[in-house]
Amino acid sequence: MTMKKYIQYITLLFLASFAWVGCELEDPELGLPPTPEQVTFTYAYDDENPNIVHFKSTAPGFKALWDFGNGKTAEGTEVEGAFPLKGDYTVKLTIYTAGGSASNTQTVAIAQTNPAMLNREDYNFLTGGANQLEGKTWVFSPVGPMNFGGEPANGGNNWWSQTLAQQDPCMQDDEYTFSLAGFKFENKSKGAMWGIDNGTENVCVPQPGTPVASTWNLYEANGKVMLSLSNGETIAWDDNEGVYEVMELSENRLHIRKVCCGGAGVRNYVLVPKGYTPPVVEKPYKAADLFDNFDDAGNFTWVLDHVLFNESFDNPAQLGNNTSAKVARYIKEAGQVNEFANLSIDLGYRMDLTQRHVFKLKVFLPSYNDYVTQNGEDWSPTKSLAKQVAVKLQNSLLGGNAWTTQAEVIQQVTQLDQWVELTFDFGAHTARTDFDKVVVQIGGEAHFNPGIFYLDDFRLMP
Repeated sequence: MTMKKYIQYITLLFLASFAWVGCELEDPELGLPPTPEQVTFTYAYDDENPNIVHFKSTAPGFKALWDFGNGKTAEGTEVEGAFPLKGDYTVKLTIYTAGGSASNTQTVAIAQTNPAMLNREDYNFLTGGANQLEGKTWVFSPVGPMNFGGEPANGGNNWWSQTLAQQDPCMQDDEYTFSLAGFKFENKSKGAMWGIDNGTENVCVPQPGTPVASTWNLYEANGKVMLSLSNGETIAWDDNEGVYEVMELSENRLHIRKVCCGGAGVRNYVLVPKGYTPPVVEKPYKAADLFDNFDDAGNFTWVLDHVLFNESFDNPAQLGNNTSAKVARYIKEAGQVNEFANLSIDLGYRMDLTQRHVFKLKVFLPSYNDYVTQNGEDWSPTKSLAKQVAVKLQNSLLGGNAWTTQAEVIQQVTQLDQWVELTFDFGAHTARTDFDKVVVQIGGEAHFNPGIFYLDDFRLMP
């Protein structure tokens, strides 16, 4: 066979194969989507409980999804729906075939309300139960946590998890009512919610004068108890995604958690019934060591408030009284938003200062920082970056007002470009039994100037 004939033969074979494939693609059995008329199903009331309905898909397809019209959904050819409340429900079946999907509906009538099906502990906690058909109204717990992103489950004691009094006023009056009747949810945010408005985060988002008609649903998914709201309604943060993990639901406490922003942030909200005042639980009172040398792990976790903090930074000057390999680098950034930058330690107990009341630390203040330029609040005594370190003891239960009762010791640093050890003695405050938070602040406050500092060998010892 000549090369020319060989090429002609291969070409004919290719064309014949293409024609065969084309015929296969034109087969209507593989390509046509289903029609609503093909979406059929039957249903029957349970013999023992007519508020339970058994559904069966009689339609083709490899997947069947059900929406029972009561906030509940299911998947499968044969499913069961529970309808505790009297009424007419539009049940929708959606089927999926190789060609696409289609839906159809039927109306299912429930003749009587079945109170026994509504008498669930979680329903009663959330709504007040059948004896409170007007519903139960929840508000944010005044003691929090009000945790709006990036922190662990309960947040640190920084601005991410402050008390309600420290939040924006448009959040403080939010109310949310859950009713058993119709599983109704009502957002009573009184004009505005904290959230996202036209792509801008952390703003007050105007709300409609008339609450959006919405329902709630408690269900299990992947071993977790979930709370969802319909029609884009939300709690606390207005982002049109009202799905939350229920961390705790009791008569006087609703703690919900939401993973947001592609998994980058965790938000926690704690609510209590309107008119209920949560009891204040005091932490235990004890004496304990605190230490962190930044070469080895310390016995506490630093909480950062507008500070860039590296806990394993190469010592910039291995000389004098500090030859350790690793130290911490503390950076205060410029700007008014960073004027009160600091580190803190949230303790799980109240400090017994009669046993331990002297803190020590080493600090290195570089001379290249600008300690002269004045740029700060009008009431600031210096308005410039200060050559000083402050240690403050606070009562975290006071939230944003903790500074009003704090004890503070400030030490001036007179030697730059070398390690200096400072002592902070709180012996004058040994009668205080309410301190459960330690704050370390370098460079002063109430000014807008940046600064870079180094910290090492922090300790509270006998």
